[in-house]
Amino acid sequence: MAQQLPTVGFIGLGIMGKPMARNLLRAGYPLVVLNRSRAPMDELVAEGAQPGASPQDVASRSDVIITMLPDSPDVESVALGANGIVAGIRDGAMWIDMSTIAPATTKHVAAELARKGVTSLDAPVSGGEKGAIDAALSIMVGGSDDAFARAQPIFAALGKNIVHVGELGAGQVTKACNQIVVGVTIEAVAEALALAELSGVDPNKVRAALLGGFAQSKILEVHGQRMIDRAFNPGFKARLHRKDMNIAADAGDERGMDLVAAKLVSERFDELIARGGGDRDHSALRTLYPLPDPVSAG
Repeated sequence: MAQQLPTVGFIGLGIMGKPMARNLLRAGYPLVVLNRSRAPMDELVAEGAQPGASPQDVASRSDVIITMLPDSPDVESVALGANGIVAGIRDGAMWIDMSTIAPATTKHVAAELARKGVTSLDAPVSGGEKGAIDAALSIMVGGSDDAFARAQPIFAALGKNIVHVGELGAGQVTKACNQIVVGVTIEAVAEALALAELSGVDPNKVRAALLGGFAQSKILEVHGQRMIDRAFNPGFKARLHRKDMNIAADAGDERGMDLVAAKLVSERFDELIARGGGDRDHSALRTLYPLPDPVSAG
């Protein structure tokens, strides 16, 4: 007889959370979902999920609770606030936080849940909306070996590159490192393509040339094309990446490191947000430079 899959509670059905939850449904997991706005919940309920009434309610009905929320205060409120996860979670359950938050928040929430007999993992992700839809996310996991082994089948339904990087909190440190590389590279690609366009050189051809050399990167491939197409609908919102860059910069400060590039890009995101671009894709850093009419690719 096939083993019964654990019931998963999924809280946070945003740009990435909703397709992640859908992939768990497709993998056969019984799912209880909760989101601040109702529409994503209704969509998944129509596909077979059960609606949750509160974080407490979701936790009381789930073996594994996943949170995918915007920031540290959101996670702390959902987990430990009134009608929070802590009020409903059962002894022996698991909490997996797949948000990108401060490592200190991860450890604080995990310590409180441990009082209820709960095992925790931090497992932030990279890959954007497309990676979430395609179940091809990179998942960076912190926690014990036993907890990682227990959660591995769930992660396999969500991603392709799944790495257990260390103890609890190590996943968030790894995600901060990821966001430094991604953010700084987006800024570099924005500068490079702006220079090409303002010099009268076809940015499509510049991108094609750079993709064949040491400058090749996924950022140049995907976000470089977004910049050329002026396609800035969010796969990952600029304001959230600014938050992540601040987490990284703060982590550096705590260790006596001045992360100059991370702080510089954080300031660029501040400028983009001040111009009203906080809900655009993070590749909209390109809009901080002059945008001439796209050069013909002919």
